Amino acid sequence: MIPEALAPYWQLLGTRFPEVEAVFAECMEEAQKCLSKAGIESYLECAAFLGKMGRGVEPQLTFLEEAPRMAVVAGESVMPAVRDFAFHLSCNTNGPAIVPFLQTLAPIAERLRSQELFSHYLEMIRDFAQRTSTSVHGGGKATIPSPSLPDLLMQIPRLLSIVTLDGLQNWINYGIRHYHDHPERQRDFFQMQSADAHAVIQRERHGCLFIDHERMLALYLHGFWQHDDRLIPYSLAFDELRKPMPYFDEAGFRIPDVYDEQAAVNGIDRYRLALAHMAGHRRWSQAMIADNWSPFQRIAVELFEDCRIDTLICRRYPGLRALILALHPQPDPAALLTTDKSTLRLRLAVVSRALLDRDYMAALADDTVMHFVERFDAVLNDGYGSSREMADLGLLFIARTRRETDFLPQIIFDDTEVDYRDDNRHLWMFIEAGEDEPEDEAPRDDAKEEEIPEGLPPRHYDEWDYVTQTYRPDWVSLYELLHPMGVASDIDRLLDKHAALAKRLKRLLDMVKPQERVRIRYQEEGSELDLDVALRSIIDYRSGAEPDPRINMSHRTDGRNIAVSLLLDLSESLSAPVKGSEQTLLELSREAVSLLAWSIEQLGDPLAIGGFHSNTRHDVRYMHLKGFSEHWDEQVKGRLAAMDSGYSTRMGAAMRHAAHYLKAQQTDKKLLLVLTDGEPADIDVKDGRMLIEDAHRAVQELDREGIYSYCINLDPSADEYVSDIFGKQYSIIDHVERLPERLPELFLSLTR
Repeated sequence: MIPEALAPYWQLLGTRFPEVEAVFAECMEEAQKCLSKAGIESYLECAAFLGKMGRGVEPQLTFLEEAPRMAVVAGESVMPAVRDFAFHLSCNTNGPAIVPFLQTLAPIAERLRSQELFSHYLEMIRDFAQRTSTSVHGGGKATIPSPSLPDLLMQIPRLLSIVTLDGLQNWINYGIRHYHDHPERQRDFFQMQSADAHAVIQRERHGCLFIDHERMLALYLHGFWQHDDRLIPYSLAFDELRKPMPYFDEAGFRIPDVYDEQAAVNGIDRYRLALAHMAGHRRWSQAMIADNWSPFQRIAVELFEDCRIDTLICRRYPGLRALILALHPQPDPAALLTTDKSTLRLRLAVVSRALLDRDYMAALADDTVMHFVERFDAVLNDGYGSSREMADLGLLFIARTRRETDFLPQIIFDDTEVDYRDDNRHLWMFIEAGEDEPEDEAPRDDAKEEEIPEGLPPRHYDEWDYVTQTYRPDWVSLYELLHPMGVASDIDRLLDKHAALAKRLKRLLDMVKPQERVRIRYQEEGSELDLDVALRSIIDYRSGAEPDPRINMSHRTDGRNIAVSLLLDLSESLSAPVKGSEQTLLELSREAVSLLAWSIEQLGDPLAIGGFHSNTRHDVRYMHLKGFSEHWDEQVKGRLAAMDSGYSTRMGAAMRHAAHYLKAQQTDKKLLLVLTDGEPADIDVKDGRMLIEDAHRAVQELDREGIYSYCINLDPSADEYVSDIFGKQYSIIDHVERLPERLPELFLSLTR
């Protein structure tokens, strides 16, 4: 329902789209804040025109949402030009590009910050559309749309954060010039999928390029720090979620491929400072075991150690102090008073600045900060100090200054980044339990041989927040343990119960079992002569018929090279009885998993089985039922026999943890099977979409790592959510009582 005050505007818009009516009040509220009275009239007239082009609701709806932000920086007078250009696209076969064009208006205008540059941008896109659209008659009006215009439009906001508008124009000209006659290669170029596209955009970037100063920096590192490590550049241009930081490892020093001037410090001096800081770490830092420290504690330890290194390099080369103070942020202490965001990073940045800048500390007049500065000075006055002493200061700082707001998901990042410092990966060592660890010399009880010790530190996993489109760092704490043992003979009885099914599966398994060598006949070129076909060809030749030239044969190895991880949802809902059956979902799942494990053992594929459940993000339990190196033996059967259910289903973290072990397998193919009876949920998450979106993000992450995820769902209502997570990679078992039969068959069909 349109409010009465907005009725005249609604009449001016003259649309009947219900989607527009639903958001019209919010759009007008933003427009009235941003636009003048004449601007609002132009805004509505342009939107009304776009709604009558015959392209559906999306152009009008997108314009209403994006135009006010665009007009604030580019000027209200550009709105008619935008309308006319959208109409031009519609009339010249490029209708599919209208919505991407309108969707990117606001971020492009905010990047250009000029009406003149924005008008130049419209001309550039118009020229691109004309040059890449074609006519089937070889001239005149285009009849085939540009194959890459929508792709280009979606890339431009990101590209303008890397290059100037002129650099973008040069990049576009290169793509058109070299791929005008190759539509598919043209699309790859403007989607940034080709190496050529990255190379050309790199050429158009500005600043102090590493490639131009590599020799100078190598000599600096050798002469000042006596290091001859290799300098390896990385790109800052194409990492949007997590900005990479400098670091060093056995291969060498990793630094950005370009540095611009910042805070009156030129790019080459920024390179020198970054290398000096890493060289200081290489000389004076010692690695520490981090398993029992929280992320907050590690951040604080890293900060005090970074300040120690900065102090020592300034003591060695005093000229670096001016660069450090210029590039180090000066946080505003007043921001520490906020109560709706986490201020941990800001508090640490304040302490870091105070440790390096005593004028800042004096103006701060904070007793806590002054106390830690005095203790820091006391350590370094006696010499170089040590990483262990800095660790003690960091742990004490976290203990004394901890606040409840530290755990809030919204974190203050402004004025906290010290970008010349590295990521400190060299400071940490982790002791992790693994399957390949050597056995202790002392005898152990066989039943406890692989037991994971109590108190093992949790693994922390990020979780995707679809509302803010960012990861919540180290949000989920996952504890892994070996599942308790049960009676192995119970599993043997289950297999005997399904003896007929096992016999049928055995026939199927024999069909897909790897064969050493397979003969490929009827080859014109091959490794040896196929005598049967050769004799037949001779007979045909002597009888006057056309002989078959395919008288050779070759061989190939028909082997399976696949690793499988089966992830079981062991939430409380598995205890529910199956309709029309005396068994529960848990009992049926136990039977199905036992048959599947037996089947995979016959094939020889590496298999791991894990179960999970959760009790808030602080307590996700991952229970190992079978490891990749274990065979189908009494211990594995015993764990399956004791399988139990409880709590909730935080699927994303469990999938990431299963993938942690799966991706370490040296196989060509990797399959993650997820067996669940419901959608992801947990008691500390009120938004039902949150964990669904996180699980979908986990599927995407696994896909990028070469792991194929597939869901087997026992929920009859799973159609409502399972495709949102796994796309088309799922099956729903409508008749749950047939799960022991369907699960092995599904596996065979996926891996045949």
